[in-house]
Amino acid sequence: MPATAHYLDHAATTPMLPEAVAAVTAALAETGNPSSLHASGRRARRQVEESREQTAACLGARPAEVVLTSGGTEADNLAVKGLYWSRQGSDPRRRRILVSAVEHHAVLDPAAWLQAHDGAQVELLPVDSDGRLRVDALADAIARDPHDVALVSCMWANNEVGALQPVADVVALAHEHGIPVHSDAVQAVNTVPVDFGASGLDAMTVTGHKIGGPVGSGALLVRRELPLVPLLHGGGQERDLRSGTLDVASVRGLAVAIACAGEHRAALSEHLRSLRDDMEARVVDSVADVRVNARLDRLPGTSHLTFAGCDGDALLMLLDARGVECSTGSACSAGVPQPSHVLLAMGRDERAAAGSLRVSLGRTSTAADTDAFVAAIVPAVERARAAGLAAARP
Repeated sequence: MPATAHYLDHAATTPMLPEAVAAVTAALAETGNPSSLHASGRRARRQVEESREQTAACLGARPAEVVLTSGGTEADNLAVKGLYWSRQGSDPRRRRILVSAVEHHAVLDPAAWLQAHDGAQVELLPVDSDGRLRVDALADAIARDPHDVALVSCMWANNEVGALQPVADVVALAHEHGIPVHSDAVQAVNTVPVDFGASGLDAMTVTGHKIGGPVGSGALLVRRELPLVPLLHGGGQERDLRSGTLDVASVRGLAVAIACAGEHRAALSEHLRSLRDDMEARVVDSVADVRVNARLDRLPGTSHLTFAGCDGDALLMLLDARGVECSTGSACSAGVPQPSHVLLAMGRDERAAAGSLRVSLGRTSTAADTDAFVAAIVPAVERARAAGLAAARP
C-alpha cells in the first residue's frame, strides 16, 4: 500500500483542525471540575460557559439552548426519546413518531426501540429518487390525526448521499399542529449555513468530529421552553437534561471547530464543489454504467456513485490497496452485510445498493486526492465486474 493514503471519507470523520487541537491540548493541561466551587472549578466552568456562548452564537441559538453531550448519537437519542416521553407523558394519545426513511441509525434505532419497548408507533416517511423527504407524505401523515403525533425528525443533510432536506417545509407543517421537530444537522454544519433560531426547529443535533473537532464532543440545541425527559440521571448538569461531569477539553474543541466552520464555510464549500464536480465528470466519462445519486440539492463535498455489476465492498478493498480511502455508506454501519437503507428508500434495488461508494471530501482534500480516485476506480471497476461475471458462471 502507498505510504500516503488519499483520504476521501470525511463524512465518517475528518482530521482535527490545528486550532481545535491547540484548544483541547491547553484544556487538558488544566485541572478542575466545572461543578466545583473553588478557584479551579470556577476556571473550568468559565471555559465551559464561554464555549457554550461561542457555540450558540455560531449556530443562531441562545446559550441556554445548548445542551452539551458526548456526540451526535447521544444527542439524537436525547431528542427522540426525551421528546417522545415528554409528549406522551402529557397526552397518552401522542404515540406516533414520524421520521424520514433515510435518517441516520442514531435516529432510526431509538425510534425503533421506543416502538419495541414503549408502545410508540414509528412511521418512516418516503423520499424521492434524490433522497429528499416527500413533504406531501408528511402532510398526509400528520393530517390523519395531528393529535397523536409525538414528534417529527428530519435530518438537515443525509450522511450517505448528501441530500439536503426540506427542513423549513417540515417545520412549517408540523408547527401548524403544535408538533415539535428535531433535525440531525451533523453533516450540514461544515459546508451549509445552519441557523437554529431562524430554522424554527425545536431541537437540533451537532457533533465535533465531522467538522474538525474532537471525537466524543457534541450538543443538542433545544428550545428552552420545550419539555424534555433526560436519559441520564445524576448530578443534574446541563439544566438537568444531561447529567455527568463535563469534559472541558472536548467542549472547548467543539466550540472552536464550530467557529472555524462558520468562518471558512463559504470558501470551503466552493472548493469542495469544484473538486467533486470535476471528479464526477471524469468518472462518468471513464467508467461505463455509473450513476451519480442525489445530484440535486446536496452537500458540496459528497459524491455517491453506483457502479452496475460491482460489489461495493470489493471496490472499497481494491481502492484501499491503491491508497484511496472511501466508504460504501455510513461508517456506523460499516461491516454489516446489508444494502443501504438510504438507497433502498430512494427506489434503488438491492443489487444497485450493494454496488455503491460514497466519496466525501473535506478541508484537507486536494486535486491529487480526486485524481488518485479517478485513476484507481477504472481498474477497480474492471476487476470487480470481471470477478462478478466469473462468480455468476455455472
